[in-house]
Amino acid sequence: MLRINDDITLQDWEMTESFVRSSGPGGQNVNKVSTAVELRFEAARSPSLPDPVKARLKRLAGRRWTKEGAIIIQCEETRSQARNREIARVRLAELITRALVKPKRRIATKPTYGSVKRRLAAKKARSDVKSLRGRVDED
Repeated sequence: MLRINDDITLQDWEMTESFVRSSGPGGQNVNKVSTAVELRFEAARSPSLPDPVKARLKRLAGRRWTKEGAIIIQCEETRSQARNREIARVRLAELITRALVKPKRRIATKPTYGSVKRRLAAKKARSDVKSLRGRVDED
């Protein structure tokens, strides 16, 4: 069971972990022990997450989101299987926590009358400077 916050707790059946051989540090140990973890979270089928959170989670997960609606997190940072497992679970919790935050709706605004006037005055001044460049007529 993975606790995200007071309201959301992920059950064990929603997550599966598989351990594979790591390509990271470890010397001869890397050829014997499966220390890298692949954590698979069935996000689309999860009853713990509301639909808006699932939509934001899909956008945040990016390439980690599969066609079946699962999130796959891989970790092979350390030589310890337990530590890699813990890091993967923390990453999943952080991803879900970021998806819980509802983005603020942007309110469209118009530029003020004074800012429009200043912008047009600056454009006119620059235009005048540029128009004075060029050939000088010999009189």
